[in-house]
Amino acid sequence: MDGLDLPYDPRTVEEVFRDFKGRRAALIKALTIDIEEFYQQCDPDKENLCLYGFPSEQWAVNLPNEEVPPDLPEPALGINFARDGMQEKDWLSLVAVHSDAWLLSVAFYFGARFGFDKSDRKQLFDMINDLPTIFEDVTGLAKTQRKRKSVSNNSSTKAKSNSKVINDLPTIFEDVTGLAKTQGKKKSVSNNSSTKAKSNAKRGSEPRKKDSKPMAMQTQSNEDDEDGLSADEEDFEEEHEDSSCGACGESYSTDEFWICCDICEKWFHGKCVKITPAKAKHIKQYKCSGCSKRACS
Repeated sequence: MDGLDLPYDPRTVEEVFRDFKGRRAALIKALTIDIEEFYQQCDPDKENLCLYGFPSEQWAVNLPNEEVPPDLPEPALGINFARDGMQEKDWLSLVAVHSDAWLLSVAFYFGARFGFDKSDRKQLFDMINDLPTIFEDVTGLAKTQRKRKSVSNNSSTKAKSNSKVINDLPTIFEDVTGLAKTQGKKKSVSNNSSTKAKSNAKRGSEPRKKDSKPMAMQTQSNEDDEDGLSADEEDFEEEHEDSSCGACGESYSTDEFWICCDICEKWFHGKCVKITPAKAKHIKQYKCSGCSKRACS
């Protein structure tokens, strides 16, 4: 494989996407244009083989990297063993699915390695998601979807919505290295006002907790909101900085809606207990499921 993989590390979203497109083009070529050559190289009598795509838009069928751990995530192992055990189109579709998974793993490996934040990851995913998958190209689904634009748009919207759910979580790399906590505490000047507005709106719908600050914030005027975080808000953040959700155990975050049980005084993500800010406004006393069960027993 020497000479096929360019010796460079993409460090920006645009560079990682360019790397992704080069590898994707190589894999599609192997599974469509060069299908006969690819089929012959995947001899089941040989050892475990992998299909590699390179930024130079070249592909290769080769043994897996002997280096452990490898420099990059490795493609699916042993694709040659399944070649004669299924119909050719099914085998090619299977290789295509694994190739899609490998491309994403390589792209987001670079993202983790070079410290892509939440917005960078979202930008990268959106750029990738605008392209058909290798599976869609190999099976012809890409052409079908282009003809059915309405279906394609709905699928795209759902995919982007799911990406947002995943992207709301820190990466394992950020958790392991401590970057998640650092990024959570850092608030840029440009995001300060929007974070403050969201925080005030969400806390305003929280039920009253004994000696807590949220209800005091409800009486503040809009003029106070525009002047920056009040002393009460700062005290609230400091008080609950180390709090964790009673349902999922994740730490307190100012950009999420929380609600407190008036019985046990534990805090919960609204999403974990299926309560929205709008619904919370109509709850006079919130009782968590644990306290509700104890009251019934």
